[in-house]
Amino acid sequence: MEATTNENKSTLIKVFIGSFITLLAAGMDIQLLSLALGSLIKDLHISQALAGTLATWTLVGMGVGGVFSGWMSDRIGRAKVLSFALLIYSVGTGALAFTDSYWPFAIIRFISGLGLGASFVVGNLYASEFIPTKIRTTVLGTLQASWSLGMVIAALLSSYVAAVHGWRPMFMIAAVPGLASFWMFRYLTDSPSYLESRKVKEVKKENEFAIIWANKKVRATFILWALATSIYLFGYYGAATWLPSYITKDLGINLKSMGWYVAGTYVAMIFGKILAGWLADKFGRRAMFTFGVLSTAAIIPFLVKFATLGNVAILLMLFGLFYGIPTGIHATYMAESFPTNVRGTAVGTSFNVGRIGSFISPIFIGAFATQHSIGAGIALLGISYGIVGVITAFFIAEKMYDPSAKLGVKPLEGAAPKEA
Repeated sequence: MEATTNENKSTLIKVFIGSFITLLAAGMDIQLLSLALGSLIKDLHISQALAGTLATWTLVGMGVGGVFSGWMSDRIGRAKVLSFALLIYSVGTGALAFTDSYWPFAIIRFISGLGLGASFVVGNLYASEFIPTKIRTTVLGTLQASWSLGMVIAALLSSYVAAVHGWRPMFMIAAVPGLASFWMFRYLTDSPSYLESRKVKEVKKENEFAIIWANKKVRATFILWALATSIYLFGYYGAATWLPSYITKDLGINLKSMGWYVAGTYVAMIFGKILAGWLADKFGRRAMFTFGVLSTAAIIPFLVKFATLGNVAILLMLFGLFYGIPTGIHATYMAESFPTNVRGTAVGTSFNVGRIGSFISPIFIGAFATQHSIGAGIALLGISYGIVGVITAFFIAEKMYDPSAKLGVKPLEGAAPKEA
């Protein structure tokens, strides 16, 4: 028994480290594109609106990759899908450094986005099925913080590498942690809860989408998460994509200093995610997630209206703190909404159908900035956060299923019983 316990702890540590590096690489990748937009506009000879579509191509790739990988992870296993996704992402990201016009960059960005979206969805699911319920949000919140840490690293790379050598070396560097994660996950196996659910599925031969649609409560939860995530990611990616450009263009801060301002924002976001995870384990996923989105809804327009060169550093850190709260809880909240036999399909599809909002947002702000300002476009994103808060507060329950339980259908303590 002691040997088994030690083996489980060893596996959990390896899963945590691998997932941490995976999400760090993803955060670096997303932020590098935002930081490079200004240089890409110049080097690729494109407009602001067309530059916004580069982020959209990324998010379309992430959406397709997330849906397909979630479904495949229910079929062939989380570890196999995650390893393959990391390989696609790493090779694609490194290849961006060798492009010199819009379409090659956009096509490769879409391909790397397939791997990026898959690694984000399956990486979180994989970790959630190894982590005990009482600390799940704390651990997953810490993993989400690695995404922000990747953004901080990207911002510092922008200050010290891009400012001197341009944007190309940054994408080559960003491929390294993805390759490291690929090497780690090649040697890991799936969780006991997933392996048990596979035995049942092999006997019944059921289609995952049919299972979701046949169960009224699972279907309703699936639709609500798709709607909430679409609106949430509209706000999240709109801010993430255009915040660096807002700092340089609307506030007049130079490229090297901008990297430090962005780094400060995401350092605060790291603390926000970890704190939110801990508080969500104490006071509930729904309460803390709703608090986080409503707080962000309030801080976004406040930041744009009152930011000056003298106070913008403090306001950006305050924004980062609240901006990180819902992100730190989202993965656990969704993972506990679905049973193991369809968790990959349900989370992967509802989350990535929700990326419709993130596809639209970068283009929307780019077009809006052409007529008004980047800051004005970002300020409007507060509305989307407010709508999400209403949806989760009144319509999406928490702790419906335990990802670490055998078969994943056992309701968590304090949760309403769900039909199998």
